[in-house]
Amino acid sequence: MVEGVEWLVIVAVVLVVGGLALAYNAMVRRRVRVREAWAQIDVQLQRRHDLIPGLVATVKGYATHESQTLDALTAARTAAVRAQASHDPAVVGRVESELENRLASLFVAVEGYPQLRAADAFGRLQEELVATQDKIAYARHFYNTSVRDLNTSIETLPGSLWARPLGFTPASYLEIDAAARIPAVVDLGDDAVAGGEASAELPRARPGETNQTQRSGEEEPRV
Repeated sequence: MVEGVEWLVIVAVVLVVGGLALAYNAMVRRRVRVREAWAQIDVQLQRRHDLIPGLVATVKGYATHESQTLDALTAARTAAVRAQASHDPAVVGRVESELENRLASLFVAVEGYPQLRAADAFGRLQEELVATQDKIAYARHFYNTSVRDLNTSIETLPGSLWARPLGFTPASYLEIDAAARIPAVVDLGDDAVAGGEASAELPRARPGETNQTQRSGEEEPRV
């Protein structure tokens, strides 16, 4: 009888220890996933920061009157680069929101410069920035999902009993609340570059009337 109780105790201890080990390993994997997701965000943010100086230089060559908008964009980029080094989602989210708003404002401002919008260099930069913007949004979604999974395991039983004493802390979400986004590239064509001239069409003749061009080719009736 005593041996049976001992075996039950041993089995119970093994099950408890095994369950804790599985739970601990699962939480470690979630924390690793959060860090990997942040690393992907970091790569895409750095890509956008690297593209902005080229965009500013290109716009300066065509839109000399947009210096104030360009200066604001450059200042926002500088702040974003500094915030990126902190790896603080709250700080990064705030400055990246401002950077996205400044980028969107620039693309609104250059709507009045068709030659700039038709330039190959500007088009390539716009395409890369739009693609990077989409990648940032996807990476942020994956990161926030990973943060949710980690925080849920820390705040709920049984993780809430041992997670914090073992060094697990909730992660912060990344929120980028930009008021506008970079527009997609639009092919303007040659007419827009020349000044947006449209081809003229002959007016249609009303019923019972004949177009002047048609009458000029007809012979007058003899008297």
